[in-house]
Amino acid sequence: MVALGPLAYVGAGTLALVTHVLAVTLAWTAGQWRRAQQQRVAAETRRAVAEERARIAREVHDVVAHTVSVMVIQASAAEDVFDADPEQARQALRAIDDAGRSALGELRVLLRAEGGSEGDDGRRPPRGLEDLAELAANARAAGLTVDLDTRGAGSPPPAAVALAAYRIVQEALTNTLRHAGASRVRVSVSRDEESVRIEVSDNGRPGARSWRGGGSGRGLAGMRERAALLGGTLDAGPGPDGGFRVRAVLPIRCAS
Repeated sequence: MVALGPLAYVGAGTLALVTHVLAVTLAWTAGQWRRAQQQRVAAETRRAVAEERARIAREVHDVVAHTVSVMVIQASAAEDVFDADPEQARQALRAIDDAGRSALGELRVLLRAEGGSEGDDGRRPPRGLEDLAELAANARAAGLTVDLDTRGAGSPPPAAVALAAYRIVQEALTNTLRHAGASRVRVSVSRDEESVRIEVSDNGRPGARSWRGGGSGRGLAGMRERAALLGGTLDAGPGPDGGFRVRAVLPIRCAS
């Protein structure tokens, strides 16, 4: 099109040449702008897909890791008392059944599977602070003595904050079950208008904290990532009275 400019000049003079070149330039600029827009949209789509996959991976990891840890401990307990105390063995098997059903329900929601049990439309609310009692009960069933203290004032926190708080407590309890050699754990969750504060401390052996360094699992890295996504902080290390302590602060206004 630019090469045809001399014909425009010969036919109608300088004004036609300028108009011709300007039209070609504007057309080329519009094409470049449109191409850049398409590339930006494609890049944002890829980023959104990657973030969604990472979010689902975190959720699936937390659900599966916690549930499998509880089920393994309960299965071992059932085997130990199977002959001596059949009723206790049955209780352990029922706990395994409950944990498995709960995990299947959460995975169905996470993966948006169709169907489900009668009355379950696959749209159950995400986990939150009101589910901490159930989480503590599962840990107690696995042999831990759990002291749960929840307190708060004001309106409920955003769903993202409530879910992150639940997952942080879940991951801390899972790691205590798997690695700490602890018999007692204290979970404290308090909230106000500004933030949700979490503290999980146990009486485990400091030397049993192989998960602190990361290893092949997510462990502390996953908890820190959850807190950081909400503009919060998470600290973990030996407690003042021994054992291990995890403390997190999740801002509410940032998430809102």
